[in-house]
Amino acid sequence: MSTSDRQHAYAPLILSLRLDEKSQAFFNQLRKRYFPPERNYLDAHLTLFHHLPGEETQNIQKQLQEISTTTSVFPLEVTKVKMIGRGVAYQLESETLTKVHGQLARQWQKWLIPQDSQKLWTHITVQNKEDPDKAKTLYEKLSDSFEPFTAYGTAFSLWTYQNGPWEWKDEFSFREK
Repeated sequence: MSTSDRQHAYAPLILSLRLDEKSQAFFNQLRKRYFPPERNYLDAHLTLFHHLPGEETQNIQKQLQEISTTTSVFPLEVTKVKMIGRGVAYQLESETLTKVHGQLARQWQKWLIPQDSQKLWTHITVQNKEDPDKAKTLYEKLSDSFEPFTAYGTAFSLWTYQNGPWEWKDEFSFREK
């Protein structure tokens, strides 16, 4: 295996939560409209873990498969628009996601970076790294028209981090109710 192949094989993994199609389309549309285009490599996403060891891919995939087969599609309450300094995010809440995330965090404790060891802040960023005045204007605009709604978590998505863009690796669908 060449050095390049080895680096790709062991690139850090990112775990996100896939949403139902309607909610995903809503957040994608906002992100495409408001995220600075030169920094927007990705669709809207809800990150669960930011940096898992690529050399543990098979073990991680096995554990995600086990959990996904016992987890049903679950609701996430989109509760508010939140200012995040130079951007805007939507905050989501879900007891099921908190429980599942906690289970994974306990299993993966020895691998977790400080960012992933903290309490999960469940959010979807639609703007970031923008001029603070533009961010404040967008926050006010989105807050004025915001009405809470329910999205649904439908699967785990596993990605390989490629120094900016993410490369899709695998998906683990939850059971339909």
